Amino acid sequence: MLFNILKFFHILFVITAVGANISYGVWQARGAIDPKHESFALRGVKFLDDHVANPAYLLVLVTGLTMAWWHWSYAIHWIQAAIVLFVGMFIFALAVYSPALARQIEALDRDGAQSPAYRRANLRATVYGIGVMVPILAILFLMVTKPSL
Repeated sequence: MLFNILKFFHILFVITAVGANISYGVWQARGAIDPKHESFALRGVKFLDDHVANPAYLLVLVTGLTMAWWHWSYAIHWIQAAIVLFVGMFIFALAVYSPALARQIEALDRDGAQSPAYRRANLRATVYGIGVMVPILAILFLMVTKPSL
């Protein structure tokens, strides 16, 4: 029973974190429709990233490691692969994506939505955001399929 409660919260945190991440593209697309709202949309993405997605990912890690210890083993290859992907993704997200998003907001405020500087910052943040999602999707695949690697 306790394991199932832990698994419930783990899945809830995954839904929260990944759902927030997936919404970033919607926020940005809606903001780009009207330049008056673009700054608000980007700040909303930054807020979600800092205060919803990243804390939820930390809770995903804690609950996932606890479940692996309790029910499986850290020696299982799909768990090891997921841990490596998670650590790499989280470091990349904090060290590369989050600062790129902050620079995108700065470029928008400083130079405007039509400026080459903002367009470069926007492209860079978008590419980095996709770079964060690729390992997340790989981890989801590993968690669902539990392959014998």
